[in-house]
Amino acid sequence: MSESIIYSVLSIFGISLVSLIGIFTVSFSEKTLEKMLIYMISFAAGGLLGDAFIHLLPESIAQDGFSLSISVYILIGIAFSFIIEKLIHWRHCHHPTTHDHPHPFALMNLFGDGVHNFIDGLIIGAAYLVSIPVGAATTIAVLLHEVPQEIGDFGVLIHGGMSKKKALIMNFLTALSAFLGLGVALAIGSQVEGLTSFLLPFAMGSFIYIAVADLIPEMHKEVCTSRSLLQFTFFILGISLMFLMLFIPGHDEMHEHEEGHVEHIEVVEL
Repeated sequence: MSESIIYSVLSIFGISLVSLIGIFTVSFSEKTLEKMLIYMISFAAGGLLGDAFIHLLPESIAQDGFSLSISVYILIGIAFSFIIEKLIHWRHCHHPTTHDHPHPFALMNLFGDGVHNFIDGLIIGAAYLVSIPVGAATTIAVLLHEVPQEIGDFGVLIHGGMSKKKALIMNFLTALSAFLGLGVALAIGSQVEGLTSFLLPFAMGSFIYIAVADLIPEMHKEVCTSRSLLQFTFFILGISLMFLMLFIPGHDEMHEHEEGHVEHIEVVEL
């Protein structure tokens, strides 16, 4: 347990530092940044779907057997992500953007990013409670998504009227909300029976929604054949990275854990 706490805290700290990446993109032209982001997004989409189906789904089945509840929790994760995204985009403002009056879309972006990071911390904490390999794979999947997202968030805050310094500070502070999510997961993980049985498929639903509803539509905006093929290559590389994570040290123990639960698999008739 103590080893899982150390790994999870280091993982959240590393992901929080990603919020500062925006400062390195200031010197890039908009065209260059757009080209970079589309391949990062493709890689992230593959990583999120790869983690969902290669790590989280098998572990969910290993814990409780294949049951209707797993499908329901996945759908809850998708629905929750949809609702959060709707709430984030709910408000608009028609006042001019200034440093003294940042647009509400920038403030709502901070709120949404804070909620998103809290959920990331919750999911990463739950994954490490299952095993270190599952936690590591989930951390990498989140990290892949965070890089293009944090670059985009930094741009939104600048466009919303904040100075570069304030945008970096605010972005970093919202990133720290992941520690709150981690704290909740670690605090109640050992107290609430079946918490990981809910959070793993819930994380799957969240990852599937982000990849399919947010990232892949961005990939479709590219119509050039050669760049589209490169996009697809990065997408496959993201999935491949999650597959390679199966071979990191310690995964053999997890496979033994899965084999020990095969007899619990149930077939649910709908």
